[in-house]
This record gives sequence, structure tokens and C-alpha cells, in this order.
Amino acid sequence: MPRPGAKYYLRHTTNEVRAIIKETMYKMDINTLDRMEGDHSVKMNDIARVRLRTTKPVLFDSYRRNRVTGSLILVDESTNETVAAGMIVEG
Repeated sequence: MPRPGAKYYLRHTTNEVRAIIKETMYKMDINTLDRMEGDHSVKMNDIARVRLRTTKPVLFDSYRRNRVTGSLILVDESTNETVAAGMIVEG
């Protein structure tokens, strides 16, 4: 499961950069679609809004505009396993 401070590879289109999760802003309750702002632990199948920091700039579009250039995956550096799939939203 993704966790703040852990090191990941961010794969975006054909680009791969190192990244860390700086902050979990909130999680979504999948039953009510309400924001759960106090709970910052992300588990399997959770939906969360996070802030990432990358080692190099990543050129992207918002997911709403272009699904290919607006999506990414996070891969754990130590195990090489995919730990998250993401949509890039602006704002």
C-alpha cells in the first residue's frame, strides 16, 4: 500500500521518474462519496487524493482532458510491484 515518505517509481506514458508521496489530503468513502479528511492511511482499493514530489518534472494533462497523459502508476522501488494507479487532477 502506498505510504507517505516511501520511495516509488512513477510511470507516466513512456516516462519513469522517482517520486515520494508528500501528503495524503483525504480519502473517499466509496459508499457515500464523502471525503474522509481525518483518516490518512491508504489501504488496498482505497481512493485517495495525494500530493506527490518527483525528482524530475513530469509533463501531463489532467485526466479529464486526456486519459493517456493524465494517468500514472506507482511502483515500489524495493519490490518492483505496482502499488497504485492514479489520475492526475489539477488544482
